[in-house]
Amino acid sequence: MFTGLVQSIGTVRGLGSAEAGTRLLVEPGRTDWKASPGDSISISGCCLTVAQIVRHEVDLFAFDVVPQTLQCTTLGDLQVEQKVNMEHAATMSTLMGGHLVQGHVDGIATVSRIDRNDGEYRVTFQLPEDLVELAPPRGSISIDGVSLTIAETGGGSIEVVLVPTTLQETTLGSLGQGDRVNIESDCIARSVVHWLQTTRGSGS
Repeated sequence: MFTGLVQSIGTVRGLGSAEAGTRLLVEPGRTDWKASPGDSISISGCCLTVAQIVRHEVDLFAFDVVPQTLQCTTLGDLQVEQKVNMEHAATMSTLMGGHLVQGHVDGIATVSRIDRNDGEYRVTFQLPEDLVELAPPRGSISIDGVSLTIAETGGGSIEVVLVPTTLQETTLGSLGQGDRVNIESDCIARSVVHWLQTTRGSGS
């Protein structure tokens, strides 16, 4: 479980074949950001397990990414030197400044519009059709692992407002039109929608 508050911007340092799929090497953006094999870390919204710490000039975190994750998330698009959002798994003492993020990506959205007006930075994302009902106005959503509030909805899309801190301390500040991002709906909203669909189907 994560909070959606990015702790470090990492850099992809390597991509190669592994027995389980693809071996991903990431360098954290902070030298004081440590991990151990077995730790769960959110990489741009995807919960991955540290397979190994590769000792180099700096420590690199190695992850084995399975084919399904590569197909269902933007991790399959990663290139060496690309930036990623990183967050350690939350503990019982972690400040819940965002919302409950599981690191289980629901789908991939596309940046359809970016507006910079009157000091506001608004980004519109086109959602997969099956995620539209899980994204209500003023609801929470995780975009590339960043906890955000949905400002507006309509036409199968959502709009969010990015504050300067988010632009500076996450990868969302470098988004361009047409870019793809990982989307995770609020787990509470997802559970409620699933329950309603199930009860309707059973005739209760």
